[in-house]
Amino acid sequence: MVHRNLETPARAATASARRGERTLAFTGRERGTVPRMTRSPTTLLGVLRERLLLRRYSPRTCEVYVAWVRRYVRFCGHRHPRECGEAEVRAFLTMLATAAHVSASTQNQALAALRFLYAVVLESPLELHGPLPRARQPERLPTVLSRDEVRQVLGQMRGATQLVAALLYGSGLRLMEACTLRVKDIDFAMGQITVRRGKGAKDRVTVLPASVAAMLRAHLHRVRALHARDLSEGRGAVWLPDALARRSPAEARAISWQWVFPARRCHHERETGQWRRHHVHPTAVQRAVTDAVRRSGIMRRATCHTLRHSFATALLESGYDIRTIQELLGHSDVATTMRYTHVLQRGGLGVRSPADEGGGILG
Repeated sequence: MVHRNLETPARAATASARRGERTLAFTGRERGTVPRMTRSPTTLLGVLRERLLLRRYSPRTCEVYVAWVRRYVRFCGHRHPRECGEAEVRAFLTMLATAAHVSASTQNQALAALRFLYAVVLESPLELHGPLPRARQPERLPTVLSRDEVRQVLGQMRGATQLVAALLYGSGLRLMEACTLRVKDIDFAMGQITVRRGKGAKDRVTVLPASVAAMLRAHLHRVRALHARDLSEGRGAVWLPDALARRSPAEARAISWQWVFPARRCHHERETGQWRRHHVHPTAVQRAVTDAVRRSGIMRRATCHTLRHSFATALLESGYDIRTIQELLGHSDVATTMRYTHVLQRGGLGVRSPADEGGGILG
């Protein structure tokens, strides 16, 4: 049996939205506007979305889980998942590993989505006859750039994307954390940035690089001017988290709640009928960083997250303790931070080879 449709869950979710299917339209971390439910959903995917949101799963997770379930249903010949079971789930996971050649993390994500579907939505938990195969994650060391290499990459960038990349390296931010910064999250007086709803829905504080502050101030002046123009055109409302839009609707047009890195164009929101300016899309930053790495002549694969890795490694090289770095990065487990000790810019783990002693064995 040949399975032609091997698109990623994110692409599947986008395609379904274009076909007019009733999917929740979430864009990145701004999480969109959740439609008001006047009655309980009757479709399987509708119930799945409702249960995910009820348990406070992030909208991005909701989008991906729905896409995995839709793909699983197609794999099963459009049979209802209640008519399928562990055998079909195992076959689906096997197809992902052998035919689709997905990564271990992607395979485990699909398994998590199906576990939720059967346990919470269908109330028929899997693994009654033994555990389902969970892909083993390879232990890879993160790629890091030296300070000179970071300067080369940033030197090839311009505009807002350059400033985002500078914060990824200078503050250790994740890409979406940088894209979704609000004006009120920047504290020039204290020299710090407050990250709201980071990974795991946790807030944290990290450092604002002094070398970036002047450029960031100038950028925020342009953001203020752009926001004033939007207000004059009857726009300027921004998405607000939770029920803040209902409790304090005026905050949606306050400069403090505006995105630090707004998108170039406004977006018309069908659910509310409002024109909103969302934050810069992460793919724009990703493309800019990838192009900058290529133009700089660096022969290793480096991404936006590489800049965050380089931030942690540079702090370790400067002698900062591992707990401080853990807090700045927002890691729940210090073991995650400890892996940066294996990639310090010392070459060969900082060991001097015995072949180099006494002038070298070939000298």
